[in-house]
Amino acid sequence: MTDRSAVRSRRSSARRSEQASGAGSTSRMFVLAVPGLATLVRRELADLPGIHVTDTGNDGRADVLLCEVDPGRERALLELRSVEDVFVELGRTLRTEGDRPPWIARRLLRPARLTSAVNLWRRQSGAGQPRRGRREGPPTYRVVARVLQERAWNRTELRRALSGGVAAAEPSWRTTDPAQLELWALEYARGRFVAGLRLTTAAMRQHGGRRSERPGALRPTVAAAMVALARDPAARATRPVRGRGSTSAGMLLDPCCGSGTILAEAKASGWGVEGRDIDPSAVSASRRNASVASVHQGDARELDLDDASVDACVSNLPFGRQYGVQGEPGAWLADVLSEMARVTRTAGKVVLLVPDIPKAAIPAGLRLRDRHPLRLLGASTAIWVYERR
Repeated sequence: MTDRSAVRSRRSSARRSEQASGAGSTSRMFVLAVPGLATLVRRELADLPGIHVTDTGNDGRADVLLCEVDPGRERALLELRSVEDVFVELGRTLRTEGDRPPWIARRLLRPARLTSAVNLWRRQSGAGQPRRGRREGPPTYRVVARVLQERAWNRTELRRALSGGVAAAEPSWRTTDPAQLELWALEYARGRFVAGLRLTTAAMRQHGGRRSERPGALRPTVAAAMVALARDPAARATRPVRGRGSTSAGMLLDPCCGSGTILAEAKASGWGVEGRDIDPSAVSASRRNASVASVHQGDARELDLDDASVDACVSNLPFGRQYGVQGEPGAWLADVLSEMARVTRTAGKVVLLVPDIPKAAIPAGLRLRDRHPLRLLGASTAIWVYERR
């Protein structure tokens, strides 16, 4: 038997084994989230039937949540708007069982799982469908490796070992950057490794992107998490999917709407939206990015809205890095929170992204319900959740 025939035979055997053992069984997948969002993402995953979180960690750049997914439920992870990336797992292992890159790579890269993962990637992306009159060639790929400590060896050694394993399993594939396929190996907790094939794209992570960009624009996944926190707990079991909404969640206001990311996420989740910003260029950008006309120039300290006229306020407040505020920051914040409390109905939520909120700035009408520390672009901040008394 020639070397090429032997390779084909091994690949066919791996596919048969995967089909025989995987039929009707759960899939292993994992997701990445902005550092600090793991608790919120886990809460959302708990509301999704057929998805069970089995472990969590952080690879130094992102929160990692490992899941078992029932057959036919894989798409639900891809529709979750608060996650950065979704992977189908290829393998996992521990440093304690063999702390050498070639050994770890062999444990992480299971040929049968790679075949199954690529099939799932093709189904969800439409890749591999030949254009009329031509045959598509083999895919291109790249390998990404992240480790928490490099005392014994560095991540480059693991990346090379994994690349060699892919080349042995799929000799027709080519390595490029960027590539069609991305295989990631992560040390998501000290001594614990997981590898997967990325199913998501940059366009999915950016929820379609923004027509108008402004400095300091909020990540769509963080905006989605903030909007989710504005819902009543009883409504959390109804999960909006990417690009769909029921327009039944009520009216949400962002009084410092900037690029309109929060408005766009709220609209996608079924809210009616109102936006205000003191900067005319922000008003223009929000109208374009959120595709809504209900955005107007206005000062967040003097909102042109009636008392108790909105169901929630959600906003990424300026805190002096990209954009300043009018007057002394503490007084400005107190005035803005007072206005948010005035226009929000009783039991409605006020959800804010800002590093700190002094107690002196909180009006009597707001009660702190939750706080979630985050890391964004290397800086510490937090999501604050208040309820209107």
